[in-house]
Amino acid sequence: MHRVTVTIDDELMAELDQLIARHGYQNRSEAIRDLARSGLQRAAEDAGTGSDCVAALVYVYDHNPRDLSRRLVQAFHDNHDLVLATTHVHLDHDSCLEVAMLKGPTGAVQKVADRVIAERGVRYGRVVTVPVAIEPHGHSHPDDHGHHHHGGDGDGLDPAERGGHVHIRPAR
Repeated sequence: MHRVTVTIDDELMAELDQLIARHGYQNRSEAIRDLARSGLQRAAEDAGTGSDCVAALVYVYDHNPRDLSRRLVQAFHDNHDLVLATTHVHLDHDSCLEVAMLKGPTGAVQKVADRVIAERGVRYGRVVTVPVAIEPHGHSHPDDHGHHHHGGDGDGLDPAERGGHVHIRPAR
């Protein structure tokens, strides 16, 4: 870890202290680290260089417009490789809330989110992305000593083709 000295004007420091109090940060360093991570993520997204992410797409829509439900389902079917799951809740007679959990390249995830949010009849939409590192691994098999090892089987196949899995860890 590095120690950095930063000069901040009084007005900005007051805003930062309000943020610290509102969110319950233990100290200024934690708040500034979170803000730096967020700013770096935003800069990568803006530059189109974001890596992989997991995301929650939350949207509210009026289920009455013609074919809207079909168009929403089609958007997810067209991008089935990015969609982990969706949850649907009826808010009232006309309004539905859905949450879609997505995983993949940040640009592709954002494109799906934009498509859904732009549909006529979607009243509100927001996507929250979390940068992650997606690491492929083969099945976990115990060796003669009961230890589990992850890795390829030397067959050159993608772990999913072997019935394997991937590990997802938050990016730093």
